[in-house]
Amino acid sequence: MSTAILTGPPVPGSSLEGDLRSLGFDVRTAPGAEEVRGLLAAAPATERVALVDSRFVGHVHALRLALTDPRFPAAAVPGALTAQPGARAALLRALTSLDGDGDGPQPLGGTAEAQRTAATAVAPCEPLADRAATVLDAEGTTVTRPGLGSLVAAVPADAAARERAEAAVAAVDDEAVRLRSAVKARDGFFTTFCISPYSRYLARWCARRGLTPNQVTTASLVTALIAAACAATGTRGGYVAAGVLLIFSFVLDCTDGQLARYSLQYSTMGAWLDATFDRAKEYAYYAGLALGAARGGDDVWALALGAMVLQTCRHVVDFSFNEANVDATAASSGGKAVVGTPTAALSSRLDSVGWTVWVRRMIVLPIGERWAMIAVLTAVTTPRIVFYALLVGCAFAACYTTAGRVLRSVTRRATRTDRAAQALADLADSGPLAELVARALRRPARALPGVLPFLIALAGGVVVVATAAFAPLKDPSDSPVLILGALVYVLTSGLAVARRMGGALDWLIPPVFRAAEYTTVLVFAARADVPGALPAAFGLVAAVAYHHYDTVYRIRGGAGAPPRRLVRALGGHEGRTLLVTLAAAFSTRAFDFPLELTVLAAAVALVALTESIRFWMSSGAPAVHDEGEAA
Repeated sequence: MSTAILTGPPVPGSSLEGDLRSLGFDVRTAPGAEEVRGLLAAAPATERVALVDSRFVGHVHALRLALTDPRFPAAAVPGALTAQPGARAALLRALTSLDGDGDGPQPLGGTAEAQRTAATAVAPCEPLADRAATVLDAEGTTVTRPGLGSLVAAVPADAAARERAEAAVAAVDDEAVRLRSAVKARDGFFTTFCISPYSRYLARWCARRGLTPNQVTTASLVTALIAAACAATGTRGGYVAAGVLLIFSFVLDCTDGQLARYSLQYSTMGAWLDATFDRAKEYAYYAGLALGAARGGDDVWALALGAMVLQTCRHVVDFSFNEANVDATAASSGGKAVVGTPTAALSSRLDSVGWTVWVRRMIVLPIGERWAMIAVLTAVTTPRIVFYALLVGCAFAACYTTAGRVLRSVTRRATRTDRAAQALADLADSGPLAELVARALRRPARALPGVLPFLIALAGGVVVVATAAFAPLKDPSDSPVLILGALVYVLTSGLAVARRMGGALDWLIPPVFRAAEYTTVLVFAARADVPGALPAAFGLVAAVAYHHYDTVYRIRGGAGAPPRRLVRALGGHEGRTLLVTLAAAFSTRAFDFPLELTVLAAAVALVALTESIRFWMSSGAPAVHDEGEAA
């Protein structure tokens, strides 16, 4: 239970107290700042508290947005202010600095109508909640003021103003606004026009039955796993059922976010579950398709693993670019800030033509379009065709988005913040071997030209993948060439991150590392040509990818990167690549390499999952909700 303190004299006939109780507040009343301070001090330290002027007129959803959103330590709309436990001390200090004697009109005797008239006719001073919010802002405590749009939140100065405010409230359907705002403002074409028109009502249905977003997220995962199991049957009926269930899983995937926005049930763990379960669902479905194809005599494990590698690398490009530029500042040219680039200008011109916005969102194959394509092709074609279409579509999307971002990076000179440089270093996932090389080469690395670290990382990735693909792999005597390629990769990986990652193209270094590691595993497993090698490689890449996604969502959630001890325990990308190379080079029997990949996959999954679950279950990170376009 949270505590709401109504300030000022009561207004007869007002439904404000009932509205606050409906939002889960225990309501107390206080005529001025001194009484408010007493009630605030008496409230349990772990509770959220709210100050609401008794003359407040507005929609219930306006109060909900200001007073119940868990993402903001302090938030306000006119006449109402809330503070979570972390901002309680600052609020008490703000109230102590205020003189509350003139807070609103004093109650008068007489009839209820006379009291109402007096309470609204006397010219009031500024509401205590608004004055406290001003002091909080001035003292450095950020007070978030949510956008209300057509919603009303006001403290009328007189009876006429109150009547106008009440008429404005009656003119806007509070529930319709709430339902409309539950839908993400920016989304893909398929999600916007084929899912959200009805999934928002499903979200409201879930809210009215007390379901949480995390429960809906889990239901989406279970549905997708059932879809994968249907695909694994290898029958036409199973494929049709799999396609239908995959679409329904996506409906639930949209519903959980809409439920979070509808009921303001945001949490760091919820954002993490939503993001990681999306990847788990998609990659489990790939495995189901591969198992189903194998039942029909078609081995598509290499295609399934290739699709997972490509999709994961796409995500890393997105994450890395966003982290590098979220708080970058434009460099100056001739004393004036550089505010744009030719690429950005072209993008803005295209956005001015309505239909091009949707085309550009569709061609990057976001999750809605991608899952719709997978579901339809599963139902009517074969797993091999599904993976061919997926690989072609994702490859085109990756080239399109990456090319645009590279052009923006090289044409817009910007200064990358230390936070962004550290985020890129964390996304690199460098292990003890790369750290050792980086320390040894730190001084010469500082003299490298801006683009050279990326080119060094790219060259190392090409070398390790090329040696895995073309070096002899029939006898342990062939191992020196393979090991040399892996050692070159270790050396270049350390050199690429030896200096501060502030270059224009340094955001491409983590994606290069991901592509090199995952592709090396894929190539070795495909070349081994022994039963079980590719499924084992699929499991290994899935386990490592989970660790990398976990790193991303910790950073995006403001929780910081995983502890260095975890990264070192997992060997870093270069250590795992070297280990897989050694396993491929020295395996002497057909079953050795699949077994070694399986053991490595199990070890990575056990260590990464244990630490990840421990962290997210106990994390005190602030609540977040990802409003970006789903990939």
